[in-house]
Amino acid sequence: MRYGVIFPQTEFGADPVAVRDYIQAVEGIGYDHLLVYDHVLGADPTNRPTWRSTYTHATPFHEPMVLFGYAAALTSRLELVNGVLVLPQRQTALVAKQTAEVDILCDGRFRFGVGVGWNDVEFQALNANFHDRGERIVEQIALLRRLWTRPVVTFHGRWHHVEAAGINPLPRQRPIPIWMGGWDERVLQRIGEVADGWMPLRRPPEGWRAAVERVRQYAHAAGRNPAAIGVEGRTSLKGTPDDWRANVDEWRSIGATHLSLNPIGHGLKTVDEHIVAIRHWWEETAELGSSPAT
Repeated sequence: MRYGVIFPQTEFGADPVAVRDYIQAVEGIGYDHLLVYDHVLGADPTNRPTWRSTYTHATPFHEPMVLFGYAAALTSRLELVNGVLVLPQRQTALVAKQTAEVDILCDGRFRFGVGVGWNDVEFQALNANFHDRGERIVEQIALLRRLWTRPVVTFHGRWHHVEAAGINPLPRQRPIPIWMGGWDERVLQRIGEVADGWMPLRRPPEGWRAAVERVRQYAHAAGRNPAAIGVEGRTSLKGTPDDWRANVDEWRSIGATHLSLNPIGHGLKTVDEHIVAIRHWWEETAELGSSPAT
């Protein structure tokens, strides 16, 4: 199992030096990947009485692709991961170009996590249809993989039309691995049918183990190898080091291939506090097996 850390961009602001220090500390401690959340716009909840998200216009989010370009120059082995990018609110060909560039700059250390999103405010502002996003993401994934692997593409789908055109340069990885987030049953089916891995994000009502098994069943039904689909668990700083180790052990028993530590929401206010905390977690859990290269 490979260990990563979620970038706590909501907690220590937009100082580029702090961003640099955190990214380099993650790699220096020994973590395998850095996972970055995505939001383009934050909604002002003042006149939205039904708003339930903790994220608002006051919550800072870095633009992931630009951040990854910065991180690529700061690191030498750290994998850069979206967790997850809201793909249906974006233009697919432009995303193909941006992700290919990230993959080139980091020399193939990029994993592309995508999801359908939940914030209709963003979709409206980006002139994207919120209601067909689930179906559209499947077509987007198909087009992305063609654009990443072929110099010239002709593609005619329900939402996308490309006539004898392609991106240049192509990415290092052909194709870039696509992981999907979410926990709805339709999402689990899509993951089993088309994704390279699953980022659950939130615990399903029936628990992790049952949901992972359903993804594998959907993969088998689609004629795919269930064992080839990765699973990225989530853990946090909640509890004691014994609790941390127990949680890591649970994810190992489920068959997770990756595990990301979420340091957000534990009262850490500065980049230095965050670095101390993620170093402590690493040191307390490393005896369970750091991060094999395979």
